[in-house]
Amino acid sequence: MSLYARYAALIDEALDGLVPADASRKVVTVEPPRDPAHGDLATNAAMVLSKAAGMNPRALAEALKPRLEALPGVTSAEIAGPGFINLRLADAAWRDELTTILAEGERYGLSTIGANERVNVEYVSANPTGPMHMGHCRGAVVGDALARLLEAAGFRVTKEYYVNDAGSQVDTLARSAHLRYREALGEDIGEIPEGLYPGDYLVPVGQALAAEYGDRFVAAPEAEWLGLFKAKTVAAMIEMIKADLALLGIHHDLFASEAQLQASGKVEQAEAELRAKGLVYEGMMEAPKGQTPDDWEPVELTLFKSTAFGDDQDRPMKKSDGSWTYFGADAAYHLQKAEAADHLVNIWGADHSGTVKRVQAAVTALTDGRVDLDVKLVQMVKLLRGGEPIKMSKRAGNFVTLADVVREVGKDVVRFMMLTKRTDSMLEFDFAKVVEASKDNPVFYVQYAHARIASMLRKAGEIGVSLDVPADLDRLDGEELALVRTLAQYPRTLEGAAMAHEPHRIAFYLYDLAAQFHALYNRGNDDPQRRFLREDAKELTRARLELGRGVQRILKSGLALMGVEAAEEMR
Repeated sequence: MSLYARYAALIDEALDGLVPADASRKVVTVEPPRDPAHGDLATNAAMVLSKAAGMNPRALAEALKPRLEALPGVTSAEIAGPGFINLRLADAAWRDELTTILAEGERYGLSTIGANERVNVEYVSANPTGPMHMGHCRGAVVGDALARLLEAAGFRVTKEYYVNDAGSQVDTLARSAHLRYREALGEDIGEIPEGLYPGDYLVPVGQALAAEYGDRFVAAPEAEWLGLFKAKTVAAMIEMIKADLALLGIHHDLFASEAQLQASGKVEQAEAELRAKGLVYEGMMEAPKGQTPDDWEPVELTLFKSTAFGDDQDRPMKKSDGSWTYFGADAAYHLQKAEAADHLVNIWGADHSGTVKRVQAAVTALTDGRVDLDVKLVQMVKLLRGGEPIKMSKRAGNFVTLADVVREVGKDVVRFMMLTKRTDSMLEFDFAKVVEASKDNPVFYVQYAHARIASMLRKAGEIGVSLDVPADLDRLDGEELALVRTLAQYPRTLEGAAMAHEPHRIAFYLYDLAAQFHALYNRGNDDPQRRFLREDAKELTRARLELGRGVQRILKSGLALMGVEAAEEMR
């Protein structure tokens, strides 16, 4: 149990007798004060429980104060403002926390807050029409890091990829493969016609089809081969996509097919369930807002009452020709996911922002509020090389593939960089900057901290310092214990990032931890007495190396959540 969790439990016990036993204490927080000068821990217990206690916050704080001052490790308790209480801890409490970190190792920070609840995280879900490109990369990394984070917080996670294999783009893909099939059989196909996929990645697909079917479908009517070529080509694209994602260390548990979903009758089931609840009706769509197009005319459609759940208008589930809309299929797909989950998380590109409310409304309606849906919208990645933009065009076949980027700069660089900003902010990826050995490159800076500690631990034996002998942590001074205070933030950071579905918080935390460690290490450049490795002070060296090991273990744990290796040395 981490320091913050231990003191939260102690404060909870201290409230007994002051607050009724049946009063909920879930709103009580124990966290660092915003200003470190105010102490080590701050609690809002008196503020949030004053009503239940039948006294004003300040009075409850006054009654609670002596109980908190009597807690082990607490040197003082001070009331601030209308009823917040700040606690100061003895240095021994932080030394004990370092001992806990070293004892628990990479288990330190793992949480049970998820209570084994089921979470479905759907991410990537790119159309199966070609290899992964950098437009897909950020969502892929965010989704995978979030899945790891949720598992570390005690959730049961299913990582899912939704294969959009029922749209017109898949027919186009099959026709493009048919062209490459004819090419593989010796036909000069010339320029790829406008509207088809021109990429060379379809050449091997055409060759495989030619090897399997010979010239059987060269002159055959489209109706004879379209369905077959569609299935074969989509399967080949999925294998290519899996291989591309594997380069980033990403593996999904489930690939769900839109075509199979529709064939299973799931869309009809979703509509029937909504209709039974009085949430589907036949009606007219509102005219488009603003200037109405000349060709617009009211048409009766099957509509879902999404306005009942906060959407700005009701949404069609069927088109005028009776076929399902994208939303109709989406509603059914989310019903399918919700049948095996308590929470749904979708990682979508920012261009899907307009569909969020309607899908959330459908999930709420179909599950009667049992399952919640959180959608994280991921902004674009702007590719640069030495500050100059790199243009991408998937249609023209000259896009920058994910595989090419990973091969050039490495998996760890790509994954870390994708998490260095909030998902709702655009991210710049400069091929020159991401491989720089400088403080301005967060990937290098964090990995260098881990490698620097690994180097120190290797050198310890050279100066006769054995880490098999228990260290006297009383030798650590205030600045060194300040680093332990940051280490103690890790469990809180992990839980907060998991519950907010924001894996970038781990990257931010690791960078701050690395910066604090480097600053402490660099003191020795000006003052030999401050060096971590001192042959003339072996007991002090041993204590400082134990501090280094604590930092190293947190760095390794946090990097693992991001899917990044912890470097033992930097080349």
